[in-house]
Amino acid sequence: MHLRPPFRAEHVGSLLRPASLFEKREALEKKECTVEDVKALEDDSIKHVIKLQQEIGIKGITDGELRREVFFENVFDRLEGMTLIPDRPISTFKPYIPHIAIMYMMGIQEAETYYCTGKIKRTRSWYVDEFTYTKSLVAPEDVKNIKITMCSPSWYHQRHGSDLTYDLSVYKNDEEYFDDLGVAYRAEIQELYDLGCRNIQFDDPTFCYFCNDDMISGMEKSGVDHEALLDTYIRAINVCTQGRPDDLNVSVHMCRGNFKGGVYFTEGGYARIAVKVFNTLDIDTFYLEYDTERSGDFEPLKYFPLGKVAVLGLVTTKSPKLESEEEIKGRVNEAAEIMSKGNPKRSKAEALNQLCISTQCGFASVWQGNPLTEEDERKKLELLVKVSKEVWED
Repeated sequence: MHLRPPFRAEHVGSLLRPASLFEKREALEKKECTVEDVKALEDDSIKHVIKLQQEIGIKGITDGELRREVFFENVFDRLEGMTLIPDRPISTFKPYIPHIAIMYMMGIQEAETYYCTGKIKRTRSWYVDEFTYTKSLVAPEDVKNIKITMCSPSWYHQRHGSDLTYDLSVYKNDEEYFDDLGVAYRAEIQELYDLGCRNIQFDDPTFCYFCNDDMISGMEKSGVDHEALLDTYIRAINVCTQGRPDDLNVSVHMCRGNFKGGVYFTEGGYARIAVKVFNTLDIDTFYLEYDTERSGDFEPLKYFPLGKVAVLGLVTTKSPKLESEEEIKGRVNEAAEIMSKGNPKRSKAEALNQLCISTQCGFASVWQGNPLTEEDERKKLELLVKVSKEVWED
């Protein structure tokens, strides 16, 4: 199962910017340089982070998302039919969405977003250039291990809902909207596949939002059918992954929305959504965050299907404190034990074979990154590799 992605030791995708690139990005924020000045450093910085991963023994290589300002760039901003609104009124954002609720609390009156004003079409690639450059830096036999990350198709819909995401004269309903988005995603995935990509990850906080009691009650008060909306978001990804080649690993990182300042926008485990999401989402791999008590226990793994992989995010990227090697091994064994007793039942060895370990989120979902040094980052990734070699023979 693990001769191809996902591997026993994984990371979610984004890595800390090397000092020179960070400083140039900072200068760009202060308008002391140009975008071109930043781009001039990106190639060398990507060489640096790829070498870092190779030295540590990480097999699922990424470019660290170093060309992006934020992790969700290059999808909706590159689609025909999507229009940037730099100052859309906060009243058009759903107040029950956890991070939107924080914006309301802060008194924010407007925010940047994208609104669908025309039929969605993919007229240019999103990540082909990123993949092609990374491909040029690894051995031919390792090209299949390169991972490309992209945001979920529900990214803007979860902010604005079924009534304010798209012009109702363009799309009558969510099904039409997500069908066209699916066509665009499949075209991107196919082009990447044709170039040798075999590892694609959707980053999606949407599913974990449905574990948030405040959001569920807020949706009910607003008359929103949260179970139907969860079904809609599952279908949205399934439309993107349908008909994919057998040797393409597609994963979803079920982010808990904690990509900014270490703030957790959702609490509680995966119990509310586990049966439905684990069993109806048409993907191969689930990246699950389990780095804090707020993430809940492993009990939802009782509903994990056969033939898929759960990557346990046991190492935090939000703090430099290094996790205990023995504690990680103990938690892996605990997860395998619980999964083995679930429905369907399986041996503990079979359950263990369905598990991998990783960081819980990226080190730098926004360019500023988390409050760690590159040495901290290295130690955490080395820990994952070390533990994986001790837990699994492969």
